[in-house]
Amino acid sequence: MPLRLAFRLLAVLAGILLLIGLWTPVVAAVVAVAEAWIGFSLRPLHPGDEWVHFLLAILAGSVAMLGPGAWSMDAHLFGRKRFEINGRSRHK
Repeated sequence: MPLRLAFRLLAVLAGILLLIGLWTPVVAAVVAVAEAWIGFSLRPLHPGDEWVHFLLAILAGSVAMLGPGAWSMDAHLFGRKRFEINGRSRHK
């Protein structure tokens, strides 16, 4: 029971950090690992709930790869990086 509570608390704190957009890639990777761990190792409260944890792990992994958005705290603190494909700019 304490391990389940620790993972739930970690998920809540990481979710708050993701909502404000602080340390987005790191926090999203932690959420992805934690949700995958919950899905694989801990027994869900109801049968079939493990798929929700796998979905959350996949979503968090994709957020970790995409990085912070334009309105996140990361963008304000560290700047937003844009990658131009083939050296072309959309705005001329």
